[in-house]
Amino acid sequence: MNDRITVIVNPASGRGRGSRLLPDIRKTFAAVGVTDVQLTERPGDERRLAALALHNGATTIVACGGDGTWSNAANAILSSGADCRLALLAAGTGNDFAKTVGAPARDIAATARLVAEGAETMVDVGQIEDRYFLNVTGFGFDIAVLDDLENIPLVTGDLLYLSAALRQLFKFRGMPIDITTESVARGSRAHLMLIIANGRNFGGMFQIAPDARINDGKLDAISILDAPPFTRISMLAAAPSGRHVRNPLVLSEQASKFTLKFSAPPAYETDGEYNTAKSSTIEISCIPGALRVAAPTTKSMSVTV
Repeated sequence: MNDRITVIVNPASGRGRGSRLLPDIRKTFAAVGVTDVQLTERPGDERRLAALALHNGATTIVACGGDGTWSNAANAILSSGADCRLALLAAGTGNDFAKTVGAPARDIAATARLVAEGAETMVDVGQIEDRYFLNVTGFGFDIAVLDDLENIPLVTGDLLYLSAALRQLFKFRGMPIDITTESVARGSRAHLMLIIANGRNFGGMFQIAPDARINDGKLDAISILDAPPFTRISMLAAAPSGRHVRNPLVLSEQASKFTLKFSAPPAYETDGEYNTAKSSTIEISCIPGALRVAAPTTKSMSVTV
């Protein structure tokens, strides 16, 4: 095997699922000649470990966790300019990006085979400020839900995000956002939530941007305008199937770049990771074909993650 492969595992992902998978990961990857397995020690540590692996000559990084883990590893690759492939193992809450890219991320043996065989696809990434995102960046209600996740005990997986979302549907106050593209200036409107999406899936169970493609050179802005709680619920109920975009209170637009203006520097998330903006005006852009991702070459493959 000419590839130099490092596996990075977030043992805390999925409320400890990453740790439980570790023995199987070590055994399965050792069977294809991969023995370099590194464990994160703190939130966001994937980026440090990935940067170290790249410094040591890694040409493939296998990241085990969820969307945040994959995003942190991807940020190390993209920031370095290294020609390195990213492979996905799912141990997180939503694992949304793997669904869109078609990676068998819950199947450790299948992922190890993909890595050994060299299968890959080129994907776009989004950029906001000095950070890259694989799946989505979000504002408003999305941040309120993230803040609430740690307050809900005894719930995991897709139900965790849904539980927090239902609580915040009654508590969150709308956020005014002015959105401009190269062709359209909407002006400031009160939003429940704004998602700028590279991928289709979000929050574990929602097809938030049903028309999004990870290789079209564009991002999809999904503006969910503010509404009373029970109208919010009806829009949320339609989101798992992607039917929410038919609602007149949901605006969808594709562009290669968006300029957003807020009344003050907002908090936002990138692939589930919490950030605070440096400015009240933010540019978000698509970088076409920026990242190599280990995935089956057949796009018709159906994968459950």
